[in-house]
Amino acid sequence: MTRRTKIVATIGPASDSPEILNQLIEAGVDVFRLGTAHDPVDKVVERIETIRSVAAGHTRPIGVLVDLAGPKVRAAFGEGPVELVGQTTVKIHSGEEQSTDADIYVNVDDIAKSLVEGDRLHMGDGSATLVVTSVGNDYASATVERGGLMRGRPGVHVPSSRLTASSPTPEDLKYFDAVVAADVDFVAVSFVKRGRDMRALDSERPPDGPMLIAKIETQAAIDNLDSILEHSDAIMVARGDLGLEVSLPGLPALQKNIITESVAAGRPVITATQMLESMTDAPQPTRAEVTDVANAVFDGTSAVMLSGETAVGHDPVLVVKTMAEILEEAERNFDYETWSLRMRRMAPRPDEEVNDTRKVAAAMRGAASQAVMALQSRVLVAVTGTGRTAREISRFRPRADIVAVTPSERVARQLCLSWAVVPLVGSLDGTGTKRAMAILSRIRDAGHLKPGELVPMVLGNSNSALLSNVMRIENVPN
Repeated sequence: MTRRTKIVATIGPASDSPEILNQLIEAGVDVFRLGTAHDPVDKVVERIETIRSVAAGHTRPIGVLVDLAGPKVRAAFGEGPVELVGQTTVKIHSGEEQSTDADIYVNVDDIAKSLVEGDRLHMGDGSATLVVTSVGNDYASATVERGGLMRGRPGVHVPSSRLTASSPTPEDLKYFDAVVAADVDFVAVSFVKRGRDMRALDSERPPDGPMLIAKIETQAAIDNLDSILEHSDAIMVARGDLGLEVSLPGLPALQKNIITESVAAGRPVITATQMLESMTDAPQPTRAEVTDVANAVFDGTSAVMLSGETAVGHDPVLVVKTMAEILEEAERNFDYETWSLRMRRMAPRPDEEVNDTRKVAAAMRGAASQAVMALQSRVLVAVTGTGRTAREISRFRPRADIVAVTPSERVARQLCLSWAVVPLVGSLDGTGTKRAMAILSRIRDAGHLKPGELVPMVLGNSNSALLSNVMRIENVPN
């Protein structure tokens, strides 16, 4: 059985060389993430091309995700650290001037008009906290409640209800056009507040265009989760800003709910932020981090994401290997049967389906997961043109590898984010039994099946079938 929970690794100065990218793929990375907050468009596109070139030398598909920065508030500090000392007073201004321990400049016009007395501002993912004490025409005054060291361009978390900037920003749209032209597989949208934010990105629907990932990191996104799920292809639980936006003790329950609702809707979901953060500098994670990663698996997450650990960490390859080991151990203790039953209960009832096509598709996917349980199959085969069949089966978390055969390399890369899905590019020609046997032979030759093995399959009757409307149970040919 292969590892089922996927690994997303952020690429940065510590990991963007072809040599390290090769080692990261060998260590278990499924999707590479590229940020846009600190790199120009041409650098992001260049990294996409480098990843594609390196991935071409490997037998399994590798996805590429570009994360749009969104309306992120940032302060401007220099390269050397600046210490914000507790219980001192600072002024918060608009502008790009270099900040000091007394005057902090942020990239928001008229910042004073966006703040009110009592607002808490978290800097550098919570490394320091300021409390606004008064607001003037040109600046706001604040007390440093908790001090910390600042350098570079740390984020400044302002309560999302205070900001009027929408996501995606004009700068995001510029990056989006460039990475779509570079054939990127996934695009994540930051600070989403409602479903219509996702509609601002004008591209073809997947697989012709990238899968759009909504990052859940504001209270508004929590309140509008149903609408966001409707207009997104995948979800990211972005715990950094979300943990600053909501009650920190309530964050674990929110994470569980977002994951459950997303998977039930057939959307892959990524759990992100500070998963193995101590390994940015240390050779092993803390016990709390190991428990956090395992609990994300138990929550049903499709993927986990590494950020600074692989972008700027001292040993990105070791981090990925460690993550893979933690995931595999957690998966051995995952309650597959209980999860599958839960998803069947949450699935739309037949009288709620909008048409017969969806009823047939839902029945096939649910039956396939039950067949795995009854047959104790090691592999479940999903034949798919768009990837949807494999993703829908994945939400039931069957105790089997889901080998998804598709004629599209783009679909195969987009399936790299789906739990337990093993993408395989191959021809789907033929009809009926002949077609099924040819597909099983291809999977056998790729090393995923053994002759004589009993395997459930979900597929269309021919290459021109518009949906997967057939379930077969076949022995793998010799």
